[in-house]
Amino acid sequence: MIYGERSLGVIVQNITGRQGRFHTELMNDYARKVGGRGVVAGVAPGKGGQEVHGVPVYDTVAEALREHDATASVIFVPASGAADSVMEAAHAGIDLAVVITEHIPVHDAMKAISYAKLHDCTVIGPNCPGFLSPGECKLGIMPAHLATRGEVGVVSRSGTLTYEVVDELTRAGIGQSTVVGIGGDPVIGQTFVDVLARFEEDPQTRAVVVIGEVGGNLEEEGVRSTDLPVVAYIAGVSAPPEKRMGHAGAIIEGGEGDARSKVRRIAALNVPVASRPSEIPGLVRGVL
Repeated sequence: MIYGERSLGVIVQNITGRQGRFHTELMNDYARKVGGRGVVAGVAPGKGGQEVHGVPVYDTVAEALREHDATASVIFVPASGAADSVMEAAHAGIDLAVVITEHIPVHDAMKAISYAKLHDCTVIGPNCPGFLSPGECKLGIMPAHLATRGEVGVVSRSGTLTYEVVDELTRAGIGQSTVVGIGGDPVIGQTFVDVLARFEEDPQTRAVVVIGEVGGNLEEEGVRSTDLPVVAYIAGVSAPPEKRMGHAGAIIEGGEGDARSKVRRIAALNVPVASRPSEIPGLVRGVL
């Protein structure tokens, strides 16, 4: 497990919102299924004393941590307040903040992630689905029923592509150690390099699938950084030049971030690159 295990205690910020309420129930359903702790407390300013699916609600993260043993937070706070929520969590002593929120202003995201680093708080996201260690724990919004326990890590910029690839692996009989969505925004906490370094330290992970898309060079940096066997898939090969795709970070500049050139550079590192998700299980078997 590269980020958490069954004993992990979690708080949800903005637990009384529609998404926070919905995914708290799903996270705790999964925690009960695998014998974990799950969400132990929620935070919603001005709504302290309420309960959401049996989970007590507090006005601040600090109040929640005085009453409960938790080291991680999942943040569903709207974009206007999400950066402040990250900093609140880090200041209160949270070790891991998973930021589901999208469309956080770039300057706010830079400030919050820098502040979190100063307080030794790891940030996954923003604009991410979180992570899932099958059979251990789930933080975020990933559909856990698609995954199965195994030895292949998955790290991705795209949530929906992550789900498709995990489903392809599971149906091919290839289980996953941990699945991480790092987020598609221009400024994110954990990069491919960061996640792959954690996979290298995980004795359960024998290979990793890297799922990227147009824009930037984070995928190539990640592939270069690891000695683990890697299979890559880059979405957006058919994207028109200079086209900005769904994620805020998926923008092509000067030909450097287009999918075809990215595929060529990664393939030049002797890394197998799938042309479609259905090819990934076969390539994974090859590197294993």
